Amino acid sequence: MSADILPMPRKAPTLDPMLSLTAGGMNSVNAVILDRMQSEIPLIPRLAGHLISGGGKRLRPMLTLAGAELVGYKGTRHHKLAAAVEFIHTATLLHDDVVDGSELRRGKAAANIIFGNPATVLVGDFLFSRAFELMTEDGSLRVLSILSRASAVIAEGEVSQLSAQRQIATSEEQYLHIIGAKTAALFAAASQIAAVVAECSDEQERALEAYGRNLGVAFQLVDDAIDYDSDAAEMGKDQGDDFREGKMTLPVILAYARGNEEERKFWKDAIIGHRTSDDDLAHAIRLIGKHNALADTRERARLFAQRAIDAIAIFPDSKARAAMAEAAQFAVARGH
Repeated sequence: MSADILPMPRKAPTLDPMLSLTAGGMNSVNAVILDRMQSEIPLIPRLAGHLISGGGKRLRPMLTLAGAELVGYKGTRHHKLAAAVEFIHTATLLHDDVVDGSELRRGKAAANIIFGNPATVLVGDFLFSRAFELMTEDGSLRVLSILSRASAVIAEGEVSQLSAQRQIATSEEQYLHIIGAKTAALFAAASQIAAVVAECSDEQERALEAYGRNLGVAFQLVDDAIDYDSDAAEMGKDQGDDFREGKMTLPVILAYARGNEEERKFWKDAIIGHRTSDDDLAHAIRLIGKHNALADTRERARLFAQRAIDAIAIFPDSKARAAMAEAAQFAVARGH
């Protein structure tokens, strides 16, 4: 991969320009989220609020708002739709934590640990339903099609990941297909619907969809790298969760492919769940470092981030385009 892909800027990229760009809109989105997560059943807003107020970046709804700024949309339809995007995302997180048996989410106890698995799954279903209410209220069949399709693809991606769990033969191609579904699909849809509500050209709609999709892949690649190079305090979850759950993420796929016979035997044992101690995790991290698997995972992330930046090059230079480009750089450079 060429060394001039997405050269890092002199100062560390941040989300600050994106946060500034979307601050006004996010106030409206947050008001919708707060209103629509309410229920006469007290457990529902308590459990939903535990995650929704838990310090997430809200990057996905920000993509809808930033895309609207990029194309000069002056209406307000995208506020409810951005809230729908966040509800879809939150619902998938609640379900993921149950499937994975996660104990931490964003540095605090996961909802399933506090409220139990049944309630967590059901509140996830409630948030999915709220998302679809917001979509139907918007009235656009095109928007409904994009977001409902993304929801189905996310579920397919999660099932594919579950099927690949503890399967050492998982290829890089299979892995990219999984993260393209479970993560990038919602990034893509969140970006694309901004062009739809603004009645943009097909070319502009495709450009925003490509921006979101490539950003989503880059984001997940870095997430998977962080699991092997960050401590739990920085990550907001237990370091090595992916390792202990037998997930075939790219750092493992690369280290396994490049390992000698003894190393490959270790990986086979680890992925099927026979080597999951702290010492085993430390050994896994050493092997991943030995074969430059983290550096190469981040390099692939830089490639996808550059594709995202290139996708929006069709739009005139503006604060919105600059903020979206820096968000792509931040996705790669972040440490948590």
